[in-house]
Amino acid sequence: MAQVKAIRRFTVRTVLPEPIRPLARLATNLRWSWHRPTRELFESLNPRVWAQCGNDPVSFLGLVGREDMHRLATDKDVVARVQAAAADLDRYLTEPRWYQGLGSDAPASIAYFSPEFGITEVLPQYSGGLGILAGDHLKAASDLGVPLIGVGLLYQAGYFKQSLSRDAWQQETYPVIDPDGLPLTLLREPAADGNGKPLEISLPLPNGRHLAAHIWRADVGRVPLLLLDSNVPGNDDAARSITDRLYGGGGDHRLQQELLLGMGGVKALRAYQKLTGTPAPEVFHTNEGHAGFLGIERIQELMAGEQSLTFDEALAAGRSSTVFTTHTPVPAGIDRFEAAQIQHFFEAGLAPDVPTSRILDLGRENFHEGNPFVFNMAVMGLRLAQRANGVAKLHGEVSRGMFSALWPGFDHSEVPITSVTNGVHVPTWVDPRISKLARERFGPEAEVMGRWDLAYNVSDAEVWALRREMRVSLVEDVRRRLRAAWKKRGAADAELAWTDSVLDPDVLTIGFARRVPTYKRLTLMLRDPERLKALLLHKEHPIQLVIAGKSHPADDAGKKMIQDLVRFTDDPAVRHRIVFLPNYDIAMARTLFPGCDVWLNNPLRPLEACGTSGMKAAINGSLNLSVLDGWWDEMYDGENGWAIPTANNGASADERDDIEAAALYELLETQVAPRFYGNTVSEAAGAAGPSESGHEKIPTHWVSMIKHTLSHLGPAVSAERMLQDYVNVLYRPAAVSGREAVAGSYAQAKALAAWVAKVRAAWPQLHVEHVDSLGVSEDPQIGDTLQVHAYVGLHNLSPQDVAVEVAYGQAADSDELANVTMVELEAKEELGNGRYLFAGSIVIDRSGSFGYTVRVLPKHDALASKAELGLIVNA
Repeated sequence: MAQVKAIRRFTVRTVLPEPIRPLARLATNLRWSWHRPTRELFESLNPRVWAQCGNDPVSFLGLVGREDMHRLATDKDVVARVQAAAADLDRYLTEPRWYQGLGSDAPASIAYFSPEFGITEVLPQYSGGLGILAGDHLKAASDLGVPLIGVGLLYQAGYFKQSLSRDAWQQETYPVIDPDGLPLTLLREPAADGNGKPLEISLPLPNGRHLAAHIWRADVGRVPLLLLDSNVPGNDDAARSITDRLYGGGGDHRLQQELLLGMGGVKALRAYQKLTGTPAPEVFHTNEGHAGFLGIERIQELMAGEQSLTFDEALAAGRSSTVFTTHTPVPAGIDRFEAAQIQHFFEAGLAPDVPTSRILDLGRENFHEGNPFVFNMAVMGLRLAQRANGVAKLHGEVSRGMFSALWPGFDHSEVPITSVTNGVHVPTWVDPRISKLARERFGPEAEVMGRWDLAYNVSDAEVWALRREMRVSLVEDVRRRLRAAWKKRGAADAELAWTDSVLDPDVLTIGFARRVPTYKRLTLMLRDPERLKALLLHKEHPIQLVIAGKSHPADDAGKKMIQDLVRFTDDPAVRHRIVFLPNYDIAMARTLFPGCDVWLNNPLRPLEACGTSGMKAAINGSLNLSVLDGWWDEMYDGENGWAIPTANNGASADERDDIEAAALYELLETQVAPRFYGNTVSEAAGAAGPSESGHEKIPTHWVSMIKHTLSHLGPAVSAERMLQDYVNVLYRPAAVSGREAVAGSYAQAKALAAWVAKVRAAWPQLHVEHVDSLGVSEDPQIGDTLQVHAYVGLHNLSPQDVAVEVAYGQAADSDELANVTMVELEAKEELGNGRYLFAGSIVIDRSGSFGYTVRVLPKHDALASKAELGLIVNA
């Protein structure tokens, strides 16, 4: 008989008996993904079904039979636990938290746009670090009570599932997801029976077409996440497929995804506000350039609204309350479209009141070495936001250099891009056994090491035993996953007995898992295969490696790296000590991070924006072995891991990789492995000698590094710290600026737009005529005062429109200044014809070669930075 296949599939949700009906709410609020007691409640109801459904509460409720549900509803203990869990969720959702203790300047609502969100493996809407970071951002906002609303897209297949062919080539599959089977709620128009039509937003497309989308809501604790879905009736086939997969397609397909995310996202937000009465966001946060079109939609709203603002006025108002975060350390990682392509779509009426030429100018690379025929999404994001940041201190420096052409004439340090170092959501990523130890030993308030310093109060023996327990769990998980991976590669069960003894729970275990672009150098460890083999098989202090990662489907160079690595791991001589696990995701990560003793990261410096995987390892007591890049560059202190030296001598790419691979091998051979096994020179001499616990030798220096890592890195790498930084450094100032811009019928935005136009028109004529210095003897001494007089032609500007500064410091032979100090000069006299004398004094505060210069910049109370307009005149 031929196999019968369904032409349509959908999920039917269970109707729960009244006494246990709160289970539905517990299942659909994603707090369960980081709240251990909620997961334990579901597991206790039916452990077999819980395991069968992959720890997914929504699937669990669909798989438990009606009779079993009614039986549970008559169990008083079950009912009491369900009711208690529901009451706990209610308290969590409503009680005041950190944010509620802030002042009135804290924004009432913040919109956070991102192309991907990694919250749980059950909701596969993420590809890598950007999405995981966005998910952790929402979770930390929920825990802190930050009134965030997330906005993204609902991809029909999410990101791809990865497997390997027999010859180790990456293969991709895209299983289609059913939104009804996910912890999502479809937003509907109000109706008496609660079953109104789905809320729908729509964008016009070229050739008379349109792109409609429904809005799904995920509850991430206190934070609503709105996800737009184009797979809806009324769309043609091409429009239905716009949200087919994360980062799928290219050209027009990718552009339409980003138009839907940005412009459609703002429309969805407005529909949600109207439906729920939620306060309008006072701050808009654009997480990477993919969501940048949200700024165009906001300009369209203001130009078409009651105030009928001009483009420049609407731009000033929108910029004031917008934050842009760049995660990209390389220009090649930025989405760029043909300007003609952008024009084609906007001429279809996407923003009918906004001149298309002004939209094109926002993304145009009209700067030195830019391509004026290209529309750059990151450039648009920066021009539409008054505040911008990178995601680590070093990445902030890299970003200021990478985008410095937008601010010509300014030193890189003055480019208005700050940094907020990423963090990780501790309750999501810390192993339950660490939480349990903290809770049992130090009380509920210390759970998940909320008091990180208490790690020092745990005995070495307990720490070492816990680390081994987590390593055992990883070994068991690796064996199961490796066997399944080999079966997908076509191996028979009879060939796979060896997988039962892969890895050793008493061997130093090193993890490496991340996306696989070439700059992350997955195969640096293979530069000298024989040396790696020797490390894996060392008789006294062997190592073992667990590796995972996906390469973008279009990145053949990344796929070749995976193939080369997997072929090495297939060697029977070493396959018990090095494994590659396909289909890296959140579920795998939860065992991988706690189970590894060392986390390896060896990107090309400085191309790692942050690299949060090492943070997730650190909060579980793993030590980092990393190139000084991303977050590690600012947080490595010599006792929380090891820094891999980088080749900074102008070496070629091959020479550089050889040098850095050799440094990695050297560290593993002489420091990392010997210290793990407790037989370093210092320990052998008794300086920090290994102690005995039963029959086991405990490497006390290694354990002291674990405790140091937990106590010092724990609070520093938490997403709560990150969110507090965002609130204090970016959200609160943006909210204040936004309120001031719109007050009094947008009086300040209108005034600022007029002032900017006046300044830009006058700037080409502005010049520093000459500078005099008075009061310095022929033999200047430290402490002498130098009087500076600057004669400046302001054309038709006034002294109140500008800041005239003297910059002074150490002067090099090339006349470039270092260790620069700025002092603003005062307008002393009007000399006629738009000419003014500015004067002030500086104190010579250093010996050696001393120099100074004078410069002029625009000055206005509504500017967030002196460099904001990118205008400067140097003497």
